[in-house]
Amino acid sequence: MTLQSITMTGAALPGAPSDTPPLPVRVTRSLLGYGVIAGPFYVVVSLAQALTRDGFDLTRHPWSLLANGELGWIQVANFTVTGAMLVAFAVGLRRALAGGRGGRWAPRLIGAFGVGMALSALVFRADPAQGFPPGAPEQPELTWHGALHYPVAGVAFLCLVVACFVLGSRFVAEGRRGWAAFSRIAGVVFLVGFAGLSASAGASWSVMSFIVALVVVFAWISAVAVHYYRRAGEDTNG
Repeated sequence: MTLQSITMTGAALPGAPSDTPPLPVRVTRSLLGYGVIAGPFYVVVSLAQALTRDGFDLTRHPWSLLANGELGWIQVANFTVTGAMLVAFAVGLRRALAGGRGGRWAPRLIGAFGVGMALSALVFRADPAQGFPPGAPEQPELTWHGALHYPVAGVAFLCLVVACFVLGSRFVAEGRRGWAAFSRIAGVVFLVGFAGLSASAGASWSVMSFIVALVVVFAWISAVAVHYYRRAGEDTNG
């Protein structure tokens, strides 16, 4: 059989490059893929509950209150699964960045955000308040887990804000100014949204602003995940 006939029939030549990426690259891409879906998953599941659960006011109640009541397990699972996906994404990001500026701290910070997100519902669940679930008092009757919910969530949020700026710095070093601007804008928007929610005592404008901030920062995470997914195996070591 001639070389030409082997090529025409599609048989692979010994030592020839394969269309299938090597295993380390496939693992990295799989982990990065969780970063693509984590945000949409969290937002869709939260909104579906916010719009259908009796007594929940999207303009007044923070999404963490959905972890209470008979159906609260859905939001607990939502926080936990989303947090786990973010941790997986952080591992993939560490592999994709392969050192360099922010190569260690950006994944660590995003991983900390994921862990904090899971813990803020799985262990440190918010107490019923503001009349939700129906029959709950306006002011929460603080439990140990409720008292720690907002500090844990706050640390997690700040980790994500810092991660935005760390990756923004890396993008500047790579000459990717559009990505750098996107990263910094996402960090600022999320920080302002969180600060407004913390300082306003639950005013409607701050609750809605924080939802917008969440959507922006999760869109950034998804975009970054897609960016490094496409680059995996090209100019990294997987």
